[in-house]
Amino acid sequence: MKKSKTGWIILGVVAVIIIAIGGYFVTTYNSLARAENNVDATWSQVENVMQRRADLIPNLVSSVQGSMDHESEIIQTITEARKSYDDATTPEEQIAANDQLEQSVGTLVNVIQESYPELSSNENVKTLMTQLEGSENRISVERKNYIDEVQTYNQQLVAFPKNIVAGLLGFDKKANFAAEEGADQAPDVSFN
Repeated sequence: MKKSKTGWIILGVVAVIIIAIGGYFVTTYNSLARAENNVDATWSQVENVMQRRADLIPNLVSSVQGSMDHESEIIQTITEARKSYDDATTPEEQIAANDQLEQSVGTLVNVIQESYPELSSNENVKTLMTQLEGSENRISVERKNYIDEVQTYNQQLVAFPKNIVAGLLGFDKKANFAAEEGADQAPDVSFN
């Protein structure tokens, strides 16, 4: 009778341990899945604000194109950059296209401000440039939010014992924004 009771106690302890481990796996999976969804949702917001800017660019180009006939190279570069952004399918491609678009628009804005003061004073152009500036600020804020979400998620993946569960359940680290090579140098803008 004692042997039977001891067997039940051992079986009960083993069952409790298995339930505890299973419960830990379930709660860890749920927290990692939520964190991964937060990263994806935050990236969607980055895409949203980048798309807003991409949508504004044709309006800016149309508004200034007639007055900037000899700046056709800049306008062509912006048009190509926007097409690259529209064709991008992965976050990496979108980031690269966005960087190209950002640089082209920056050059256009500088040209307008420095070379075409009468165009800069046009209300349509002023409004569009203000909208672009607002878009740049939004993109910066949303990139920061994305970076924070990725950091939080990636931190969970490396913390013990979650890292073991994450590895077993197939969760991988997310890539973060990285500045392009040379981004620490001010661009050289020449209008010769």
